[in-house]
Parts: sequence; structure tokens; C-alpha cells
Amino acid sequence: MRDAALLELVYSTGARISEAVSLDVDDLDLDGGAPAVRLFGKGRKERVVPVGSFAARAVGAYLVRSRPELSARGRGTPAVFLNARGARMSRQSAWAVLRGAAERAGLGAHVSPHTLRHSFATHLLAGGADVRVVQELLGHASVTTTQLYTLVTPDALREVYAATHPRALG
Repeated sequence: MRDAALLELVYSTGARISEAVSLDVDDLDLDGGAPAVRLFGKGRKERVVPVGSFAARAVGAYLVRSRPELSARGRGTPAVFLNARGARMSRQSAWAVLRGAAERAGLGAHVSPHTLRHSFATHLLAGGADVRVVQELLGHASVTTTQLYTLVTPDALREVYAATHPRALG
């Protein structure tokens, strides 16, 4: 449950893996109509990011059903994601969780925690999100950094061409 919650939260929010493992329970607001998480990025810059329903359910289930058992093994840390000893999960452990999930899915070694962050940004932009909104959600200081995610794929080029050019078909 912990691993599923971690992966869902990272993809849903575009969080860096270090931001996710640094989360404390008080940084989560999953009870209201608009679930959100408070993330602390580079330089401890704070931002509040919405949490999607899949992630909110996964994290909520983990907090209720699995975290208490893990927490009982430790010293009462406020960390959201705990290891088997009840201490805060490390970045390396989170990497291992992702690596294992990628292997089980047959995705191989080309998946990293940043892959989920990249997918988050790419999917938002492909869905029509403004690049400045994505910049804020990712916590980028410069829009130039965010624009790296706006690269158009060959499939997207073909799709747009076929759908919009008057002489594309026939």
C-alpha cells in the first residue's frame, strides 16, 4: 500500500522524489473537496499542489491501513512514507520502489523517479494546460525549464497534421 501511495502521489503531483519522501503528515490535506499537498522544493520553496483522486485514495488507504503498523515500529516520526523500521523512507528506497514497479510492468531500466515528474508535466501540457501553470505546479523558477516538456512527439505532429491540414487525407 505504501509503494502504491508513493507512486500515485509522485505522478499525481509531479513531486520530486526528495519532496515526496520529505513529506510530513501535516503537509497533506486529503479530507476536503479539493485534496492538496504542500511540497517544499529546492531552496525550501513552498508550493501547494492539487492531488488527483487516485492518489488521494491510495494515500488515504495507506495512512489508515498500513502506516500505523509501520509507525509503531519506530519513534513516532511525522513522515508520511515510512520504512520497515518505522523511520522516514530514504530517496534510495523510493528509487528501489519505482525500479521494482517498472520491472514488474516490463518497462525495464529506463524509468526513474524523474520519469513520473516528466510524465506529469507532459500529460498536463498535452491536455491543454498552460505552460505557466505547469511551471508553478512543478516549482520551476524559470518557465524555460518547464518548456523542455513541451517538445512535440512525431506521433503528435502526425495527428495534428491529419486532423487539421486540408490536404492531409486523400
